[in-house]
Amino acid sequence: MKIKSFLAKPFAGYIYKQIKKGMETAEADQQQIFNQLIKVGSKTIFGKDHNFASIKTYEDFVKQVPLRDYEAFKPYIEKIKQGTHNVLWKGQPIYLSKTSGTTSGVKYIPITKDSIPNHINTARNALLCYMAETGNTKFADGKLIFLSGSPELERVGGIPTGRLSGIVNHHVPKYLRANQLPSYTTNCIEEWEEKLDKIVEETIKQNMTLISGIPPWMQMYFDRLVEKSGKKVGELFPNFSVMVQGGVNFEPYKAKLFESIGRKIDCIELFPASEGFFAFQDSQNAEGLLLNTNSGIFFEFVPAGEIFNENPTRVTLKDVKVGENYALIINSNAGLWGYNIGDTVKFVSTNPYRLVVTGRTKHFISAFGEHVIGEEVEAALMQAAAEENIPITEFTVAPKISTDAGKSYHEWFIEFENTPADMKAFSKKIDDNLRKKNVYYDDLIGGNILQQLKISPVKKNGFIDYMKSIGKLGGQNKVPRLSNDRKIAEELEKFVS
Repeated sequence: MKIKSFLAKPFAGYIYKQIKKGMETAEADQQQIFNQLIKVGSKTIFGKDHNFASIKTYEDFVKQVPLRDYEAFKPYIEKIKQGTHNVLWKGQPIYLSKTSGTTSGVKYIPITKDSIPNHINTARNALLCYMAETGNTKFADGKLIFLSGSPELERVGGIPTGRLSGIVNHHVPKYLRANQLPSYTTNCIEEWEEKLDKIVEETIKQNMTLISGIPPWMQMYFDRLVEKSGKKVGELFPNFSVMVQGGVNFEPYKAKLFESIGRKIDCIELFPASEGFFAFQDSQNAEGLLLNTNSGIFFEFVPAGEIFNENPTRVTLKDVKVGENYALIINSNAGLWGYNIGDTVKFVSTNPYRLVVTGRTKHFISAFGEHVIGEEVEAALMQAAAEENIPITEFTVAPKISTDAGKSYHEWFIEFENTPADMKAFSKKIDDNLRKKNVYYDDLIGGNILQQLKISPVKKNGFIDYMKSIGKLGGQNKVPRLSNDRKIAEELEKFVS
């Protein structure tokens, strides 16, 4: 046993015990974080604007701090960018995480001295839980790759600014630096395809043991490796044993990724964002991701159907229910208050608090009153694809409103690995699955208001070409699963086979 994997074992055991202990104290930890946040926040401009000094209870907080998205936070962010101190949190942020976001334009999210451990330690804890549970520590001795954005940072208002993955790259522990690929120079390449070719060149002959990234971009990396070597990824890297992924639901990509690898390997799922690292997979044997209840974030939950109401119901951890779809709201030591991050989640367990990500608050289709969400379309497609053994590369769905005598329908843009022999039968199978999952959609089809969904097959690499055409290829960018308009659909029509 090599030194890194040897030393990892006791440390993994220690951290795993701490996390297990934290499962029992989640509600108390959340209350303690709430109290601490209000205490520090009361000395900030935001805290004074919202009379934090008078807040004694969560109920007081709800009355005084309305829910906000990034657009509503912008005036405070602009003050930070102008060099003002104590705006949302004490002092100034140590970084601004720059993200294009899927529900807003360019966003600048503050990361403070107090919040950076949340981003760094949570990823570490996910790996240590895996080590403690499975006993697999060997991967720590091999080469590890994190497919990420450029670590080069610019300065905005004197504050180092860049992509979250690039910022985090500066905090990789020294003991892992020697194992980390690609090189710093390669990581700084902005053009994704050029960067990908260099990553392949640097890694193809290495002892890769862990690969991490957003699934569609890992798939591009795997495709290039297979193309260049003529071997499956698992054969090329015989000691490759752990795949770490997040950013999008893994299920639609899983079959093709494993097919490219050529064997099953262990996976660790993460739920990170520029606004915070919210949850991680703590067990290979339990459904869902463990909510990060003791890491500087106080969580609130709003029933997803109420998120756009003027006064939606807001509940804390102790009142959440298994199976209900919630919009995730955060309050953090990065200075985000009543912040709607735009993601929806559903608890699969409250002992401990484990959840799954179900979609985006602004990504749904309700052009006809059906309110179809991401979780439903993904499940409907994956079930049909599994039954027919048809790997799916990528997909998105948009409404098609009829302007003539025909009925309106949902149009599915799907890039297939292998095109179904009978597209009409495959479409019906997806449609039937979706009808079982969404009663409103079922009523519209059954009532002859909508016709059955239609599939527009996208040519090979069509989604990659689309992302390239809009300047969002690689990095942390991803294709929205659902749109309530035709903006993406109209662009994708150029790439239909």
